[in-house]
Amino acid sequence: MQNLLISQSMKFKEKNIQISMVIITLVMTILRFLLNEKGRVNPDSIRYMRFAHVFPTIDNTTTPLGYPLAIKFFTFFGFDEFWGSKIVGISAFFFILFFTWKKKFFFRESVVLCALFSFLSIFSYTMSEPLILPFVVLFLYVSTLIIEGKLEKGKAVFYLSLSLIALYNIRYSSLFIMGGTGLFGLIFWKRKYSGIFIISGLIGGIFVVLYKFLFIDYFNENYVSQFLEIGLHPTSKLLVELFQGLCTTFNPFIHIADPGGGMINYAIYGIGFVNILLIVFLFIKYKLSETESFYIFVSVFGIICSYFIQYFYSVNAIDYRLMAPFSLPVWLVYFRKLFMVFEVKTYALGFLSLLSGMLFTWLSKGNYLENRKEMKQFLQSEKLDEIPLKFYLETTEDLDKIQVAELMSTINPNITLTFKPSDTLQKTTLTRYKVLQKIKIDKNKYQ
Repeated sequence: MQNLLISQSMKFKEKNIQISMVIITLVMTILRFLLNEKGRVNPDSIRYMRFAHVFPTIDNTTTPLGYPLAIKFFTFFGFDEFWGSKIVGISAFFFILFFTWKKKFFFRESVVLCALFSFLSIFSYTMSEPLILPFVVLFLYVSTLIIEGKLEKGKAVFYLSLSLIALYNIRYSSLFIMGGTGLFGLIFWKRKYSGIFIISGLIGGIFVVLYKFLFIDYFNENYVSQFLEIGLHPTSKLLVELFQGLCTTFNPFIHIADPGGGMINYAIYGIGFVNILLIVFLFIKYKLSETESFYIFVSVFGIICSYFIQYFYSVNAIDYRLMAPFSLPVWLVYFRKLFMVFEVKTYALGFLSLLSGMLFTWLSKGNYLENRKEMKQFLQSEKLDEIPLKFYLETTEDLDKIQVAELMSTINPNITLTFKPSDTLQKTTLTRYKVLQKIKIDKNKYQ
């Protein structure tokens, strides 16, 4: 009787911890973009919001349709594209928690995962990563049912193929998850479920080929030739970026290094590296199950492919955001092992991450709502708030100048970047100088 009471007390205590963590994470997610001078958007966000704004016109094929359509969906309820993107992120956060709770599938681990400052930052971002994360969880769940023999034959192939195709329609890098799934089936071909993984991987691959010829080539037949270029970066540079990217990806507290360098980066990379060593140690000491082995296999395969594609495809350096779909399974398995060892004490890691996130957010705070108000007044006064705009930049590396365009896109998403000086003669082409002549933008100290 006493043991039963202790068990019930522990469950009640853990439930309260989980509720507290979820509430704090939600509040922090909202503050993360409100206390940012441009609302947590970047140059790619401009493309996503413009795509959603002009749809059903196909604006570009650089991105799949999934994320822009998700933003578009919420505009039917009266939200603009910016706020729609934030609802997508928060909805993804709630879906992960609800689904894992309902299915009793890594729920405790998911609560801590979502509280990590890096994932919290992703949910607050106007990017496709927030949307892909719940689909990664669905993919892992379907794969688990197949490995455990609860989903078989044609039904298993259908659901696994569907999850892979859904992932690809959100981010092209999901091609690596398809490849990892098929390769896992080939390597372990003697296992009962291997055929399902191979067939599903092939179906996903066929979809990618059809997507390329029927969609991408239809709207932009030069897409592949424009983006493929051998020898983009030297190995010496890519290896350093890989190390730094993995150390920030698996740093549970701070996921952004100081671009200017300095001693602080040694601490950031150091914590991440030590955590990677701890992950490896726990995975060796506490043997991985078949499902956990599959998760890690797909994750490592995705990371390796993300590294090698940089040799011929222009992408950003490896970081926490690009690695999120591949790091998520690793984090889930890692937290499962930590719960085995430390039980409810594992939640402390989530709270410490939230605390570091609060400190970082406060130190680097800007005022998005005030900046939005200023920019909106400017655009309305110039009668530029509802018409297609251009924003002139000399180069894509003009990060300081592009921040003005990023803020502008949260009000009028129908904005395109231009690099032609002649375009600046047009009234509908804006420059940083033209805008900052008339308004003042509140900027944080840490750029």
